[in-house]
Amino acid sequence: MSEVLTELAAILEQRKSASSNVSYVASLHEKGLNMILEKIGEEATETIIAAKEYDENDSASKQAVINETADLWFHTMVMLSHLNLGHNQVLEELEKRFNISGLEEKASRQN
Repeated sequence: MSEVLTELAAILEQRKSASSNVSYVASLHEKGLNMILEKIGEEATETIIAAKEYDENDSASKQAVINETADLWFHTMVMLSHLNLGHNQVLEELEKRFNISGLEEKASRQN
């Protein structure tokens, strides 16, 4: 599935320099990092709400969690693009954590 992220990253890079009149991504970049971060915060909140309202017997609530998570990931990818970072760097970091307990990893960041 990382090919989806790779394709999305390529599209985001193309749209980064497009006209903000025709590209939502370009308009976010034009408005700057703070606006991008506000969108991430908004999408994170919407994801939390969707998850809190999740009902495994309700297909609409399942779809809401998926949709909001997709929005959150999308805007996080825009942020990475804005900062000239790549999703592969994040995936590499996650891969490094496979062989370490979450508690150990968190403690190592506090030092």
